[in-house]
Amino acid sequence: MPLEDKTPRWRHQFTLTDREDLTVEGVVSLGSFDEKEVVLETEQGMLTVRGEGLNIKQLNLEKGSIIVEGMVGSLTYADEVRQKKGLLERLLK
Repeated sequence: MPLEDKTPRWRHQFTLTDREDLTVEGVVSLGSFDEKEVVLETEQGMLTVRGEGLNIKQLNLEKGSIIVEGMVGSLTYADEVRQKKGLLERLLK
């Protein structure tokens, strides 16, 4: 396989349909998620999705994409990159 095929070249974009189906491309990693909040690291910074009944329908970090279902209330970007927390820190939160 050529070297250029191994280097991802994602374009960051999202599509929100009827405030219920959110597709995000350009996802680097999944920070945290529950039914009210999904935190993603994207090519353009940290993205926080807030809403009700949020569920990750599909996650493919190789392709840099995620599909979230549920009622989306807001999408917020933060320019700073969050430091990754260890498992113990997340459990003791």
